[in-house]
Amino acid sequence: MSPIATSNHQKYVEGRKNPIVSALMDRLTGAVAHRIRQFQPNNLLDAGCGEGHALHSLIPETVGTYAGIDANPECIAWCQAQFPERQFAVGSVMALPFGDRSFDVVLCMEVLEHLQQPELAVRELARVTRNGVVLSVPFEPIFQAGNLARGKYLPTWGNHPEHCQHWGRRSFPRWLKATGCLTDIQVEVAGSWLVASGRPTA
Repeated sequence: MSPIATSNHQKYVEGRKNPIVSALMDRLTGAVAHRIRQFQPNNLLDAGCGEGHALHSLIPETVGTYAGIDANPECIAWCQAQFPERQFAVGSVMALPFGDRSFDVVLCMEVLEHLQQPELAVRELARVTRNGVVLSVPFEPIFQAGNLARGKYLPTWGNHPEHCQHWGRRSFPRWLKATGCLTDIQVEVAGSWLVASGRPTA
């Protein structure tokens, strides 16, 4: 089964051929893994799992039982072929097919910036977790500047054509707080990304 030619594949696989990009990706995955470990999960939902890159770089170190969900059927088919022992399903982060408090931790990497109404997704993520949510989004304008420096997305000044949301170090925690569904929100810079965690409100 051939790899899927998505932007995630280009970033996580092709991009790592560049040592600078690889170092930045290591900062991202290291920060995310640290946030996951803080919640000491026995199980985890990877919401927007894509081609399962989190399984390669994060999950074996941090959690036992894993479930992945993604809106792209091709990605889910790829994941099921690569990780037959894991659970995957086609679905949307806007309407997760799980009951309240189903998972210790919910991970959502590189998803919110693609959504027209990302607050609806955050509410769903908070609904299905018992202990916490871990998120990552591009750190703007650093992310766009990095794209420009590499000669990518020049017609849009480095902005990925699929990104319709843009957050900075201050605006992201403010926005998360405004959703009203997370508390104990913490945000850190991890290279070209922002990594956040929060606990569901009662």
